Amino acid sequence: MPSDQPHPRTHLFTVRLWVERYGDDQREVRMQVRHVLSGETRYFRAWSEVVAFLLAKMQSVDVESREESGDHREGEAQ
Repeated sequence: MPSDQPHPRTHLFTVRLWVERYGDDQREVRMQVRHVLSGETRYFRAWSEVVAFLLAKMQSVDVESREESGDHREGEAQ
């Protein structure tokens, strides 16, 4: 039977991309990323920053879910 709760290791993000013009025919890609579970929204100009945010958000949610369930892995602070 399907559960209404998301899989604990699954994360849902929405990513919005658009191009902004500035100066003399110069363009820049802008990005908005929203973590659906928390509602946290961030804006970016560089893909490397998007990837860093996604990875950090996934790790922080995983840590929170382990703390709530009492699951501590070896080598992690308890």
